[in-house]
Amino acid sequence: MKVAMYYNNRDVRLEEMPVPAIGPGELLVRIHASGVCGTDVMEWYRIQKAPLVLGHEIAGEIAAVGEGVQQFRVGDRVFVSHHVPCNRCRYCLSGHHSVCDTLRTTRFDPGGFAEYVRVPKINVESGTFLLPSGLSFAQGSFIEPVGCVARGQRLARFAPGQSVLVIGSGISGLLHVQVARARGAARVVATDVNEFRLGAAKRLGADGVIHAGENVPVKLREINEGRLADLVIVSTGAMPAVLQGMQSVERGGTLLFFAPTAADVTVPLPLYDFWRNEVTVTTSYAASPQDLLEAMALLQSGAVNADEMITHRFNLAEAGLGFRLVAEARDSIKVLIEPQRL
Repeated sequence: MKVAMYYNNRDVRLEEMPVPAIGPGELLVRIHASGVCGTDVMEWYRIQKAPLVLGHEIAGEIAAVGEGVQQFRVGDRVFVSHHVPCNRCRYCLSGHHSVCDTLRTTRFDPGGFAEYVRVPKINVESGTFLLPSGLSFAQGSFIEPVGCVARGQRLARFAPGQSVLVIGSGISGLLHVQVARARGAARVVATDVNEFRLGAAKRLGADGVIHAGENVPVKLREINEGRLADLVIVSTGAMPAVLQGMQSVERGGTLLFFAPTAADVTVPLPLYDFWRNEVTVTTSYAASPQDLLEAMALLQSGAVNADEMITHRFNLAEAGLGFRLVAEARDSIKVLIEPQRL
C-alpha cells in the first residue's frame, strides 16, 4: 500500500509498505479522509521519531474484520480514535482519561496518512465508532479535533452566558469559536495575526475579531461591554499570544492553555494578579470517549461546520504540500489527505 512517510516538515515522501495483517479482535480500515493536525507539524517533537507515518484524525470504511469481532462488519463507515484509555485506572476513574498510561501507548498501525490502518483490539473495543449516515468521511475526520476542543471547554468549566476570547484562529481556534457558540456563549471574540483566518472566524460565528498586533485587552473591552473575557482560550503556543491571554481574563474567569509551547519554554505567570482576581488557570490534552461522542453530535447537528473549514484536499502523493501549508499557517485552515483520491 502507499503511505506518506514523514521525515520533516519539508520532506514527506510517497512510499510503499505492506498492508498490515490483522489478528483476532482487530480491524483493517481503508482510509478515506485524514486531517493534518497542527501537532503533525510540530517538527521539534516529530523529527525525533522520524521517519514515520503520521495521521490521527481519520475516517474510513472497514475492509477486513478479525476473528471474534462481533460489533462491526466489512463495509461499515467508521471513525477510529488512535489513543484510547483503559477506563479502569485511577486517572480514568477520576475523569482524567487523557493522561491514562494506556491512552499514551495505544495507536493504530501505521498512521492515518496511508491507504489502510490496522486497528488493535483495544482500539476496536474502546475507540471505534460508526459514522452517522449524515456525516461524510471528510466530516468524520473532524471528530477527533472537535472532541479535543469539547474536552478543553468542559475542563475549563465553560457555562452558557459567558464571554469567550479565543486567541489564535487556526483550526483549533475556529473550532473553539463554534463549540462555544453552540454551548451558549454570550459573546465570542477571536484574534489572529492573519486576516484570512480572522475572516474565517467571522464567518464561523465570532461576534468580533481583533488583529493580534493591536492592544488585545483594550480592544476586547470595546467589544465586550467594558469587560475582559470570562474564558480565555489560548490556541497557539506563540509567547506573545500566551502573554495576551494572561492580560485578557476577567476577574473570576478562567484561562485555558489549549495549545502547547515548545517543551523547553517556561511561561511566567502573574501570580499576584491571578490570586487577587481569583483567576483559574487550566490545560487540556486530547479527548476521552465521552468527548468524542459529543463531537459527533456537534458535527451531525451542524453546530460545527466542518465543510466550511476544509480549504485543501490532497492525495498521498501530494501530502508534502499539505504539510507545508499547515506549517506555514497562512491561507489554509483544514488540510485533508484523502488516500483514495486519484
